[in-house]
Amino acid sequence: MPAISHTKAAEAHESAAKIHRTAAERHQKGDHKAGLEHSEKAMKLSESAHEVSKGAHAKSKTAAH
Repeated sequence: MPAISHTKAAEAHESAAKIHRTAAERHQKGDHKAGLEHSEKAMKLSESAHEVSKGAHAKSKTAAH
């Protein structure tokens, strides 16, 4: 079961990375409003991914004992 949580964490990190790249692209094009909106969304996704990762790690530690 821990592998599923790690997979979900990886997918969440990938989604956040994609939004971070979109934010960077918007900023480079000079569309700072859209860049900021994407940056804020990316930060929320990153925080969520981090929480999923912490949960997966905790499950892995419990399963190892």
